[in-house]
Amino acid sequence: MATQLEYSQHAFLAELGIEAENLGVFNGEKWCGSGPVITSMNPSTGNPIARIKGATPEEYESCMTNMLAAQAEWQMTPAPKRGDIVRQIGDEIRKFKNQLGALVSLEMGKIIGEGVGEVQEFIDICDFATGISRTIAGQVLPSERANHTLLEVWNPLGVVGIISAFNFPMAVLSWNAAISLICGNVNIWKGASSTSLCTLAVTKIMERVFRANGVNPAVMTTVIGSGATIGERLIQDKRISLVSFTGSTSIGRGIATTVHSRFGTTILELGGNNALIVMDDASLDLVIPAAFFGAIGTCGQRCTSTRRMLVHEKVYDEVVARMLKAYGQIRIGNPLDANTLCGPLHTQAAVKEFTDGIETIKAQGGKILAGGSKRDGPGNFVNPTLVEIHHDAPIVREELFVPITYVIKFSTFEEAVAINNEVPQGLSSSLFTTNMQNVFRWVGPLGSDCGIINVNAGTSGAEIGGAFGGQKETGGGRESGSDSWKQYMRRGTVTVNYGKQLPLSQGLKFGTD
Repeated sequence: MATQLEYSQHAFLAELGIEAENLGVFNGEKWCGSGPVITSMNPSTGNPIARIKGATPEEYESCMTNMLAAQAEWQMTPAPKRGDIVRQIGDEIRKFKNQLGALVSLEMGKIIGEGVGEVQEFIDICDFATGISRTIAGQVLPSERANHTLLEVWNPLGVVGIISAFNFPMAVLSWNAAISLICGNVNIWKGASSTSLCTLAVTKIMERVFRANGVNPAVMTTVIGSGATIGERLIQDKRISLVSFTGSTSIGRGIATTVHSRFGTTILELGGNNALIVMDDASLDLVIPAAFFGAIGTCGQRCTSTRRMLVHEKVYDEVVARMLKAYGQIRIGNPLDANTLCGPLHTQAAVKEFTDGIETIKAQGGKILAGGSKRDGPGNFVNPTLVEIHHDAPIVREELFVPITYVIKFSTFEEAVAINNEVPQGLSSSLFTTNMQNVFRWVGPLGSDCGIINVNAGTSGAEIGGAFGGQKETGGGRESGSDSWKQYMRRGTVTVNYGKQLPLSQGLKFGTD
C-alpha cells in the first residue's frame, strides 16, 4: 500500500518553493522535467517526502544550449561584478538559513545543528569568492629579451559540470559554483538524486538572484536525473571543460578515465580513511571530543569522518574507557530534534553496508566494543560502533561510509605514521601531541601523506579558507580555499614585444643576415 507523502508535515518546504510534485530541470529559461520520477525519502521514517520529475536527454541538451548562449556575456562581465552577484546569492541563502538547514536534516539525515552549519558554510564560501573576484592575479615575469615583457593571464575555462554527493547536498555545490562563477564560467549542476529537494531549493534561490540582476540565469543550470543516464551524458560531453565530482573512489575512477580520455579536466573528491593519532603526551581532554565528533558526526557519513583511532599503548586503556563513556551518551533519533546527537544513515543500502561490515569485521578478528547493531523501528538508524582491531585486517583498508571507527594500538611515532599512510586513501589525518618534534615530523615529507594534516584538531571540520582535498585514491583535487580558483580557469603565457627587432629566445640565430 502506498504511503502518503510527508510534504504537508513540514511547513518550511513551501517557504523554500518546494511542492509535493516538482519539476527537476532548470535550463535557464524555465523549469521542466518529463523524465523518470524520483521520490525523495525521509531517512528517519522511511516515508516519501515529495516527488521530482527528472530530466530527459533532450532536457539536458536544452541546459547546454542555453548555457552556451549565455557564456560570452558572463565571461565579459567584470569579475568584481560577478563577485557581487555571488555575494547576493550568499545573502539570499542567509535569509533562509534555518529552513535550508532543516531541509538538509530532513532529507539527508544529519542533525539540525550540522544542517544549519552546512548552510552557513555556503554563505561563507560566497563571501570568500566575492573577495577572490577582486584579487584574481596574473604575473609579470622578467624576459631574457630586450624590449619584451612576459605575462601570465587567467581566463575562464568555459563550461563546468558539478556532480555533488548526498552527504553535503548544499555545501559541495558552493565550494565549486561560487568559485567557478566568479571565474566567469557557466555551470551545470547534477546533485545527488536522493537529495533532490536540497538541489531544487538552492537552485530556486540562485535563479531569483540572477534575474534580479538582469543576468541570464542559464549561467547556472540544474539537471536532476540518474547517474547512469544524465550523469553519464554530462561526463562524456566534450563541451564541458571541467567535471568536479564528489563521491566514491570506484565511480570517480570511471569518471576520471572518461573525462581525461576526451582531454577534459577533473576535480575529484573521493574516499577517505582518516586516522586520528593519539600520542602518549596528548591532551585527552582534546582527543575525546575531537574523536567523538569525527566518528559520530553525520552518522559517520562525512568524507573526513574519523575511521581509525591510532592510540599509543601507554594511554590506550584510558582512551578506550573515555570513548566508551562518550558512546554511552549518544542520543540517537530525529535529526530535527535539537537534542539529537546522531541521526539515521541516509539509505537502506547504507544500513546494509553497516551490517555487512560488522560481520566482516568479526570474521577478521575485530572485537566490538560499542554498538555493532541496527536499531529496531522505522528509519535507517544504527548504533555507532567502536571496534578494536589490528591494523593489518583487510577491512581496515576499505572505507565503510557508516559510523564504524577502529581503535588500533601502536608503540612509536614512526609506527603510527606508517599505519596512517598504509591505506590507499589520503584525505584527512590528525595528530594529538604536545611534542613539537613530532608536530614538524608529522607535517613534513616523512609524515602524513594526506591532503589535510591536522595537529591537536580532529579529522573532520575543515575551514573554507584552506584548499580541501586529498591524495592517492582520494583523487588529488582541491576545492574551496587558497588558490583552488586556478582549477576553474585556464592560464595563458603572454609575450609582448614592444621593440623594433625580433630577437629569439635562448639567443637563437635563425635565417640570413
